[in-house]
Amino acid sequence: MFEEGQLYSAVTTDADGTVQVHLADNHPGLHDAAYLARRGEIAGVSLAHRAGEPVPHVDYTADEHAIWRTVCAELAPKHERYAHPEFLAGKAALGLPTDHVPQLTEVTERLEPLTGWSYTCAPGLVPLRDFYGDLGRRVFNSTQYLRHGSQPLYTPEPDIIHEVVGHGNQLASPRFAAVTEAAGQAGLRLETDEAVKFVADVFWFSMEFGVMADGDALKAYGAGILSSYGEMDEFGHIKIRPLDLHQMGTLNYDITAYQPVLFRAESVQHLEDVVGHFFATVDDDLAARLRAEAGATV
Repeated sequence: MFEEGQLYSAVTTDADGTVQVHLADNHPGLHDAAYLARRGEIAGVSLAHRAGEPVPHVDYTADEHAIWRTVCAELAPKHERYAHPEFLAGKAALGLPTDHVPQLTEVTERLEPLTGWSYTCAPGLVPLRDFYGDLGRRVFNSTQYLRHGSQPLYTPEPDIIHEVVGHGNQLASPRFAAVTEAAGQAGLRLETDEAVKFVADVFWFSMEFGVMADGDALKAYGAGILSSYGEMDEFGHIKIRPLDLHQMGTLNYDITAYQPVLFRAESVQHLEDVVGHFFATVDDDLAARLRAEAGATV
């Protein structure tokens, strides 16, 4: 199991209205005053946004556009080698720009005609029920900041590259988009926090860090793998298990390291039949039973 709050830097607002982002000790931008100020500025834009208003525009700098270009250029050949064909088809259909950081409105304009999804902005962590509630309405909450320029191929937290290159390309696949929407719909109807957490953990080991057979090869479809330069080199060497909802919803692991275990779907249809069906039918009793059964096997 993971705690989503560990993924995002805390955001606070001082009495004078200054927005501060509190980076983790391992963040490469921790001692960069200019980067910290920029992160606070971008977080403030998202904090000021209200539902129903247009998603605010961020004037990205030349350095930020350069980070986007570098990462896109480095990820492209790895996608061709490691990404599942369903993800690659979504990526080709979406056609994200590789020369500049897209505005979230630009991502929506490209994505909505394909699968009906749109993007909205978030300063960082979105409460679990709010995040999944929006997924159930085909809305993805995305950060707008970029990782630190000293390490463009690494980030200890999700940034717009993860949210858009990883999830946006994934959501351009109608089949992956439908599984994601089903997870959101589950979050809308579940009553207990424990059940919502179980769904979130299954989502983590599928739509975030899922792998899938492609003939005799093992390919990635999870957004967390396919937005990470390092994860793509590692996932083929990690312990691979078959899809198992008990384990996916309860497995303990360290989110600061490469995933110790990944779960393999045999096809998109297999993912839909197991994970998609679970998201579409889970209720509080089923989630509690799966948690109890997993505990009984430990």
